[in-house]
Amino acid sequence: MTAAAAPEGGRDFIRDTVRADLDAGRIRAPVTRFPPEPNGYLHIGHAKSIVLNFGIAEEFGGRCHLRFDDTNPTKEEQEYIDAIMRDVRWLGFDWGTHLYHASDYFEQLYDWAVHLIRAGKAYVDDQSQEEMRANRGTLTEPGRNSIYRARSVAENLALFARMRAGEFVNGARVLRAKIDMAAGNINLRDPVLYRILHAHHPRTGASWCIYPSYDYAHGQSDALEGITHSICTLEFEDHRPLYDWLLDNLPVPSRPRQYEFARLNLSFTLLSKRVLTELVRGGHVTGWDDPRMPTLAALRRRGVPPQALREFVKRIGVGKANSVVDAAMLDFSVREVLNRTAVRRMAVLRPLKLVIENYPEGKVEELPAPNHPDNPDLGVRNLRFGRELYIERDDFMEQAPKKFFRLSPGKEVRLRYAYFVTCRAAIKDAAGEVTELRCSYDPLTRGGNSPPDGRKVQATLHWVSAADALPAEVRL
Repeated sequence: MTAAAAPEGGRDFIRDTVRADLDAGRIRAPVTRFPPEPNGYLHIGHAKSIVLNFGIAEEFGGRCHLRFDDTNPTKEEQEYIDAIMRDVRWLGFDWGTHLYHASDYFEQLYDWAVHLIRAGKAYVDDQSQEEMRANRGTLTEPGRNSIYRARSVAENLALFARMRAGEFVNGARVLRAKIDMAAGNINLRDPVLYRILHAHHPRTGASWCIYPSYDYAHGQSDALEGITHSICTLEFEDHRPLYDWLLDNLPVPSRPRQYEFARLNLSFTLLSKRVLTELVRGGHVTGWDDPRMPTLAALRRRGVPPQALREFVKRIGVGKANSVVDAAMLDFSVREVLNRTAVRRMAVLRPLKLVIENYPEGKVEELPAPNHPDNPDLGVRNLRFGRELYIERDDFMEQAPKKFFRLSPGKEVRLRYAYFVTCRAAIKDAAGEVTELRCSYDPLTRGGNSPPDGRKVQATLHWVSAADALPAEVRL
């Protein structure tokens, strides 16, 4: 974790579990991991997992690994790997030397698959996907054993070796665990461990034409890395018995445990990577960092500070019940951080010219203004002030109601860090549209201070100098 990121602290059931494991001496320090599949850019839902995994490691003196689940080469690209690392660093976290890939373990995973075959706990199945699906059963009906389930160990070993050698086409055979086709948990009904896939892998090239399933690679990768707390989202809760079965039946070097938490669901926001990929590939958006996208790259481009995302995740907490978080809470977190950290500048979106008739023509003065009203350490800037200014069109109303405290004929207001001004007249064009205000100023109110007679104003307006204003594109 970098110096820019503060510990995220707090209480939740996962942190309570880590504390209990430390207190009982079951672990010396937590080892967590963030295991993204490099098949797209990270979105705001991933931020919750990143902050949780890296945050726990930081808080309890452990470490967090970044591990790419690169077991599906048809959907994975180097661009996604680079983007994921960039986003994790942007959020304020660093994995140090602990960058891993599931592909680092392909040889070991293959050897362990052979171990399961030798133990009579895995077999090569020739059924098609449709046949396996039909024989899998339902939530209320048990599945049916494959006719290939009774193959001998020798035959399974030979077929699996031929699968690795590339002798079969995609989909011709799979390696399945031999567990229980009548299990109440469908994930235990002889799940697929390996499938044939003739595709170029970003890291291993053409070395492999069989690839492990996520369920198979996940727990064993955790064990190889010494992960103590494998923290997943709630949809993996039903996969935990398979996670444990594989660990129990393989000679793994460590025994990680899986814990599930509710993923982040944000109101009015689609966080499906499949849908986001369709938006990008279909040309409906300009890319993964299109400001309308919920990706971390898009949020960064919109100017969202990473600290705001960390505080947002901390604010919503970690629970076991699925829920939808109001997007307004994210906006609130962004405003909170920007209010503390952003230097102030004045801009006018719908300009209306204001001419100070009693201000000398050609005169320009510089007025000091703090860069942040609550943080003097951020220094002071000088505002150029002259006879002609721009104010917001919405800050003037010719026929003002009683509680309209901004500018109207005869009313006095403060120009921020400048002077008190009073509107004398409104100039209109042929269509009756107000195009210019004629005002006077009180030179005794320099800096926006109250004059010697003590009179008060009820509104302070922002402004820009007409002579020095710069055009800008503003995205609301």
